[in-house]
Amino acid sequence: MSEIKVVPLGYAAGAAVHGLDLSRPLAPAQQAAVQAAWNKHLVLVFPQQKLDAPGLIAFTRNFGEVERNDNVPYYRDPDYPEVLLVSNKPRNGKPSETRNTGRNWHSDLSYTTRPAKGSVLMCKEKPDVGGDTMFANMYMAYESLSAPMRKFVEDLQAIHDISLIKGFEKRDPEQVAALKRRNPPIVHSVVRVHPETGRKLLFVSERIRSFVGMTEEESKPILDFLNRHATSPEFVYRHKWSVDDVVMWDNRCTLHIALADFDQTQPRHMMRCSMLGEVSGAVLEEQQMDARSLGSAIAAMS
Repeated sequence: MSEIKVVPLGYAAGAAVHGLDLSRPLAPAQQAAVQAAWNKHLVLVFPQQKLDAPGLIAFTRNFGEVERNDNVPYYRDPDYPEVLLVSNKPRNGKPSETRNTGRNWHSDLSYTTRPAKGSVLMCKEKPDVGGDTMFANMYMAYESLSAPMRKFVEDLQAIHDISLIKGFEKRDPEQVAALKRRNPPIVHSVVRVHPETGRKLLFVSERIRSFVGMTEEESKPILDFLNRHATSPEFVYRHKWSVDDVVMWDNRCTLHIALADFDQTQPRHMMRCSMLGEVSGAVLEEQQMDARSLGSAIAAMS
């Protein structure tokens, strides 16, 4: 068994893992080493891997139950529902609906009651330059807030909305309507505790509509500040893709964004698997639940 070498790539997050062939089953010691590196660096890069869809699913399964993408069924691999195709290559003779996926800062599946534990993305094709992905460390984002601001955000609940995915309304209208029905607004706590590390983190993104009990107008300046703060350069790792890179990130304590900094006529084709996260949050039912009772419901769930 080859020795695993972990090389840090950034201050805030990111490390390259060498010495593993992800197409082979991980030994218990290898899995433990990867898990420890993941907890420490949040984003892991496995270069020069040769995985097909079943191989990507099998690797992801080492770290949690694999999501079947039922919340976004239109974008799955037709043969492997666990694999989401993030691609600008045409599908069925039409432009891909995921060609502009991830263009604002977000945490995968935060608009559900089981936000992803983590995600694994593999690069199959890439443009000559650009098409990078950036990741923000949300532990640092929380810990660097002033004490009064940490106290202020501690009790906030935020409304996550699938319709705030950038470019969402430009997708197929029937699919958009169905996705909204399938994914109603969800409320999550703004400050969360990571279930494995025990560290507090800031759980915000650009896919939040407002805070519970506050208007959108009241919420906007606070959200703008928190998102701008969380994605400050000192909290960010920027990954420049190579073909056959596999990147795994902890979705619970990071945000990420896919940049449109490339020639859109060139292919960018990725395969993504996600792990189901812990059950959290509550569906927002504005006609049935006021802010006080909703807050009580969420407290009871935590």
